Amino acid sequence: MYLITVEGGDGSGKGEAARILKEIVSDFPFPAVVMTHEPRRNSPIGLLALESVKKGDKSPLQEAALFAADRLDHTHTWILPRLQSGELVISDRNIHSSLVYQGSVGNLGYRKVALMNAGAAIPDLVIWVDCDPAMAMKRINRGTLRGSSQKSEYFETNELQAKVREGFHELLGKPEKNPAPFDLCTIAGPILNEGSKKQLKKELSAAIRGFLNKRPPPLNVDPQVVDRHHLQRLVEGMATQKRLPGSPIESTSLMEDWLAGKSPASWLEKAEKAWIIAKARESDVASSCIHHSIWSLMGTLSFIPSADVPSLRRHLGPVRAVSQRHTQRLVKWFEKIGWTHRQQIHVPFSDAPTFKIGAEWIGFGRMVLALWPMQAHLAEWRRRCPKEDTSKAMDWILDEDRMPKEAIDKLLEATTARLQMLTSGHLGCPAPTTIAEYKVWWSSLPKG
Repeated sequence: MYLITVEGGDGSGKGEAARILKEIVSDFPFPAVVMTHEPRRNSPIGLLALESVKKGDKSPLQEAALFAADRLDHTHTWILPRLQSGELVISDRNIHSSLVYQGSVGNLGYRKVALMNAGAAIPDLVIWVDCDPAMAMKRINRGTLRGSSQKSEYFETNELQAKVREGFHELLGKPEKNPAPFDLCTIAGPILNEGSKKQLKKELSAAIRGFLNKRPPPLNVDPQVVDRHHLQRLVEGMATQKRLPGSPIESTSLMEDWLAGKSPASWLEKAEKAWIIAKARESDVASSCIHHSIWSLMGTLSFIPSADVPSLRRHLGPVRAVSQRHTQRLVKWFEKIGWTHRQQIHVPFSDAPTFKIGAEWIGFGRMVLALWPMQAHLAEWRRRCPKEDTSKAMDWILDEDRMPKEAIDKLLEATTARLQMLTSGHLGCPAPTTIAEYKVWWSSLPKG
């Protein structure tokens, strides 16, 4: 979902910083955290780019072209597919290295290098690792950062590394210097790597957690597409859950007829009646059940047999992530109002309590996952119409006087894609696709 890049001069400790970042983000609900680097050593184009800086026999323009070619191929064949499936990608070097090494030190200019890379992925977060060039050269000469290759690069001199450091300070220290589209990146740093590994980890942790806890929109992928990938995994996971020999097959009502003879509007009405506002505030949870954290947890619980807080959060996925502290508050509240109950299941080496959604609330959980793209619209409707009957909500959301037709079409497209995975909730009834069909589906029951 996010592309995190680690930038800095040679010998600054980018590789170590990238490894530390991978450890830190393991607490967040990404399906995978993968690491890469540029230029790629397993790519013919990347090897040409790498060779160019080892020999120093290419012009800055030729170097920039080789790096750009490798980066574009890397973006479209490797990085973007992983971002779309919700993974976090950490890259040791990316576009900002080209901007500094060829754009600044090589005097090509930032704009020219940016144009050559305009089709590449835009880093969501740039972690800038800084180090005194003299210390960096000592590390390089000790061989602690070179890996298997003993052939030095022409940039690896005190004089050129001083220029490289100056270039990173000019580019990353002044956001206005960043050319489009790479002016959209969030930059964290400089993080000085001249002390202990403990101090480096502390600063890296503050940078990455500060970014992820804000849950910014990803720059390269549509969050709805990412969440559909995750939803598909939940659906497939439920279909493959193992059962004891002789146990009953999952009932049709849980797989296809999950609305259980109710309309979505009726499920929302039932949830709102159970959600006592004053007591919810006392428990430090949202005063309305139309809230992304409630929808995220209840939707996920409707697909997993039972879970403790850590495993529940791992199932949420990056788009519907909820902090551990808030998850703990909510599962206690759900138990208090009877939406979930504790499971008396012993998990080896764990004393954490496990929770299971009540069978009578599975329909609500499935419904909110299906309607995830409409969550903010439903919340706005309830704020504006606190006394309105739930049956009127879809009429308000899909009103073309309130929202342009193009925006409504996009909203329905995202919702329909989810319903096609989950089914309409009524056995034998196709998922709605048009405005009229959504209005009927929301407040009515199928005939027959």
